[in-house]
Amino acid sequence: MRPRDSPSQHQMDRCYGQARRRERGRERACGGVRGAQPLGMIMTELAKRPTESITEMVQVVLPNDANPLGFILGGTVMHLIDIAGAIAAHRHARSVLVTAAVDGLQFLHPIRVGDLIILRGRVTATWNTSLEVEVEVFSEETLTGRRQLTSLAYLTFVAVDRDSHRVAIPHLILETDDDRRRAAEAEVRRASRLQARQALELRRTSAANQ
Repeated sequence: MRPRDSPSQHQMDRCYGQARRRERGRERACGGVRGAQPLGMIMTELAKRPTESITEMVQVVLPNDANPLGFILGGTVMHLIDIAGAIAAHRHARSVLVTAAVDGLQFLHPIRVGDLIILRGRVTATWNTSLEVEVEVFSEETLTGRRQLTSLAYLTFVAVDRDSHRVAIPHLILETDDDRRRAAEAEVRRASRLQARQALELRRTSAANQ
């Protein structure tokens, strides 16, 4: 049975088609060069592969990272997720970035003091000035080497210049079926995120008028 929060096959097919149409449009605008960008978009590099942004962070959980029960604090995990995501995003964009949103963060298992926390980040999708990074969090028992997935989050970053103006970022090359699946799922999350942002903007406007 498909989990309630997972995208439907119809959504996946539709978003995959959108991603392919954008890629073909970029090729036509650039004389058929795959991965290139139309003239006028200032970029340091034309395109990058997801493997170029893969990031792994490892550190031991110390007592000052933990709550009274001896488990790592959720806020500490969130902080490390943001750092791992930002490193992966910087490796792709090579630009100043700001965190715009965090989607789907859940804590599945606690991580004890003395165990290792491992964070793996990679870029899953890019748009004109923003990109999404998937960060997986694992625990590793230092004495047995046993690993388990403890958290998963998707972070959106926006590239800006020193004056906080948005700047274009390199296109993401989708070479494998897994790359395309991740990008299609990112499109579904982005659509939901934009809807939620519109609702929040309306709420902010309503509160300001009271």
